[in-house]
Amino acid sequence: MEHTYNIHGMTCQGCRKHVEELLSEVEGVSTVSVDLDKKEARITMSSHVPLNRFKEVLEEDGGRYRIHKEGESVQKEKDKPKASQGKGSGTFYCPMRCEGDKTYDSPGDCPVCGMDLVEEQGLSGNASGEQWTCPMHPEVVKDEPGSCPICGMELVPKEPDLTAEEKSYRALRKKLWWAVAFTLPIFLIAMSEMMDENPLYDLMHQKYWNWVQFALSLPVVFYATWMFFERAYRSVKTWNLNMFTLIGIGAGIAWIFSVFGMIFPDFFPEQFKTEYGTVHVYFEAATVILTLVLMGQVLEARAHSKTNSAVKELLKLAPNKAVKIVDGEEVEVRIEDIEIGDILRVKPGDKIPVDGTITKGQSSVDESMITGEPIPVNKEEGDTVSSGTINGNQSFLMKAEKVGSDTLLSQIIDMVNQASRSRAPIQKLADTVSAYFVPIVVLVAVITFIIWAIWGPDPAYVYALVNAIAVLIIACPCALGLATPMSVMVGVGKGAQNGVLIRNAEALEKMNRVDTLIVDKTGTITEGKPTVDTVGSFEDTFGEAEVLSLVVSLNRNSEHPLAEATVKYGKEKNAEFREVEKFNAVTGKGVEGVIDGQRLALGNHKMMEYAKTPVSDEIETKVREFQDAGKTVSYLSADGKVIGYVVLGDKVKASSAKAIRELKEKGIEVIMLTGDNQRTAQAVAAELELSDFRAGMLPEDKLKEVERLQSEGRKVAMAGDGINDAPALAKSDVGIAMGTGTDVAIESAAITLVKGDLQGIVRARNLSHAVMKNIRQNLFFALIYNTLGVPIAAGVLYPFLGVLLSPMIAAVAMSFSSVSVIANALRLRAKNLD
Repeated sequence: MEHTYNIHGMTCQGCRKHVEELLSEVEGVSTVSVDLDKKEARITMSSHVPLNRFKEVLEEDGGRYRIHKEGESVQKEKDKPKASQGKGSGTFYCPMRCEGDKTYDSPGDCPVCGMDLVEEQGLSGNASGEQWTCPMHPEVVKDEPGSCPICGMELVPKEPDLTAEEKSYRALRKKLWWAVAFTLPIFLIAMSEMMDENPLYDLMHQKYWNWVQFALSLPVVFYATWMFFERAYRSVKTWNLNMFTLIGIGAGIAWIFSVFGMIFPDFFPEQFKTEYGTVHVYFEAATVILTLVLMGQVLEARAHSKTNSAVKELLKLAPNKAVKIVDGEEVEVRIEDIEIGDILRVKPGDKIPVDGTITKGQSSVDESMITGEPIPVNKEEGDTVSSGTINGNQSFLMKAEKVGSDTLLSQIIDMVNQASRSRAPIQKLADTVSAYFVPIVVLVAVITFIIWAIWGPDPAYVYALVNAIAVLIIACPCALGLATPMSVMVGVGKGAQNGVLIRNAEALEKMNRVDTLIVDKTGTITEGKPTVDTVGSFEDTFGEAEVLSLVVSLNRNSEHPLAEATVKYGKEKNAEFREVEKFNAVTGKGVEGVIDGQRLALGNHKMMEYAKTPVSDEIETKVREFQDAGKTVSYLSADGKVIGYVVLGDKVKASSAKAIRELKEKGIEVIMLTGDNQRTAQAVAAELELSDFRAGMLPEDKLKEVERLQSEGRKVAMAGDGINDAPALAKSDVGIAMGTGTDVAIESAAITLVKGDLQGIVRARNLSHAVMKNIRQNLFFALIYNTLGVPIAAGVLYPFLGVLLSPMIAAVAMSFSSVSVIANALRLRAKNLD
């Protein structure tokens, strides 16, 4: 019999092979075939094996992989809690992305690489974390000031809880001080042996000092650094070999050898013994190595806190209070209590609490924390404002439209967190190397021991042991694993601070290879805020007022920016709005409907063709004058005859020309695609010095253009803001959505520009280039470090220069390797993206 099950938790071919081996060992199983891409296992059984048996096998292996029936939902498994959660989002992930975007509910160790899980920063609960407590009864905690219900005392502000990250750092730091306190005397005792007349031996014999070193090493090994041996054991048990495997083997061998040699000295040959008849012990090597590794973990924990500093800065933008208008009175409320539709007052200098629209008043708003633009933006009635931005020196009323996780600030934080956990394609190189790294290092250590034991100078076995340990200790697979994710995390955060939101790491890598950029005109190159210039008539029987009435009546049912502009203009002119029957919007062309029995069509030249309405040369000549000036003209027809027109203008953004020029200088060809007519497109292209453009493009035409360019081998980025851009955005190598555009366009894009101008594309390109350069630097450092470090530790320089690498020096180098990779990634924070 054969059954097919779904498998979760696999991230590479090594996982696939391991799962196959585990399931094949179950009694009753004949063959197992696991498909990594489909995440399924086809199991042939000689006799029926219950699903729970397979679950037990995978659970015994560490619980990393999960099996269930096809079509059955599976809940993401979490590690057991290992510490109090602290303040934060309650979501933890491995900084090396060992299991992709898998997260955990509680802090602890990654089940694959053993590294400390990092807490994801996010908005939750009381945004500010501000709480009040009673000084006499600390168990009393409230979200607002007041009196204690027990003793009546006034509540005082409570110190905010430490984040899990800070708790982990402090716990590691405490263990480090304990390790240093006990390791230092061990080191001094060991180093005293190098003195010709050791004063310590006047106090007691060397073998007793060995026992002192042993006693002092116990707190270091079994308290301060015991977690390293736990991680090493788990890595061997699950066969997820990592840095802690090497540390556990190297330091463990040194310590166990010393204990065994101290208790059973006669077991060892003479070359292992000192002149006093005792065996050489390496308590100082074991404890110094472990202490240095622990110091590296402390430095790494502190450095990690800086890699997501961008998200922390965004979190600080979230206000915790707002002023709500209730029955004409101002009432201070918590952010969590704001509902959609509430009217809020924003006072001068206050942070805007939620996303919404100004209903009364005007002011200037500092949006630099979200868009990266330092100049405040003037806002008036009807304009939108975003949570976390700062009001200027005037007060206004606003209507809450998006609250909680729906606000722009919350979405930015969520997107940054998701992108930070994503894996770039270049990470596959590191994954491939890491898969073979630890077994190869262990093999090199064994070969080193054999070579030194056979051909090394006396005491050969001592040299063999010390050099083998040095090989194990200096190798650092974590530096290789951290090379990509650290750069991605810092880079994504840097982008968010500059108004460039990256959906995933793959988009960053692809953006660096883009050689062709397609841009839409309306809302991308232009401001996307068209205004009506002229309304005209071609028939004596239809006056301008009549034409305007018909235009606004038709457009009232449309969501197109041009339609909104005409409706706004009609309201200003007090135009008559009429009832429309059989309304129909024709994508990329215009709208049609029936008013007072007349069949009407409004739109571009293609709309007239669609409505079977001929456009005379005389009309074309009149319209051409407007089009040559870069204006957009919509025709209005009634019962198959053109009766009028409306002329709309949309200013080119001030930043468009500069951005296009900079992109060209970077070797990127810029092509403008627009649904507008040829003459209007040509006028805009001439203003921007664009040599390549296409006019009259429907959504399917834009999609085909992207496919055509890709078939030529080009790497295409597409920037747009409308629903009609969504197919091309999704098809392009990198879709770039203007943040001022529609949700559909943003969902289809890999990169979103909060401010929505072409200068953001320049920033995105500069960011991708900087991140990829940083990743390559990190990979180079990690590979070169290990390539040179391991042979030197093995002693290849000894025959030529007489140079050997002490295991303690190897531990120093290993501890700082990961820190150096993180430090290099942190340099991205100072990168200027403009």
